Amino acid sequence: MKTGVIVLIVVVLALVLGGCEFIGTRNKLAVEKEAITGQWSQVDADLQRRADLIPNLVETVKGYAKEETTVFTNIANARSALLGAKSPQEKIDANNQLTGALGRLLVVAENYPNLKANENFKQLQFELEGTENRILQSRRRYNEAVQKYNTDLSLFPANLVASMAGYQREDAYFKTEPGARTAPKVQF
Repeated sequence: MKTGVIVLIVVVLALVLGGCEFIGTRNKLAVEKEAITGQWSQVDADLQRRADLIPNLVETVKGYAKEETTVFTNIANARSALLGAKSPQEKIDANNQLTGALGRLLVVAENYPNLKANENFKQLQFELEGTENRILQSRRRYNEAVQKYNTDLSLFPANLVASMAGYQREDAYFKTEPGARTAPKVQF
């Protein structure tokens, strides 16, 4: 009779401890998932700031480089894609398209010395550089949050809790596009 009570106490204690571990792990995953959402919101805000600066930069360049219509069209299309993107992956893809188009715009600007001396252009370029740095930092923090969540999600016992609670991997990392690793050529 005494052993039966001891076994019952041990079983109840194991269930309570297991339940506490389950709840603690589930809460940790929920916090990490929310951190990803928060970091994504910062990336999204920085991308929006960039998209808001671009029309002013384009208009300034247009005044000097009227014949560069393809570049302006590409930027307008890329900006529209970014503003119309819904999911993080769509925004990441649109951002990569916009980054390439902006690189081509800055190459065009290099070919117009009077434009480079224009105060509006200098100020817009300065603001865009600051925004690009913010985007870089936001992307890094977002990727770190995704990596931490995915790592914790794959560890025991979190992998068991995640499968029971419906948590899934996040696969929307910001990555450098292969073409972005090559610096644009500037010719005078």
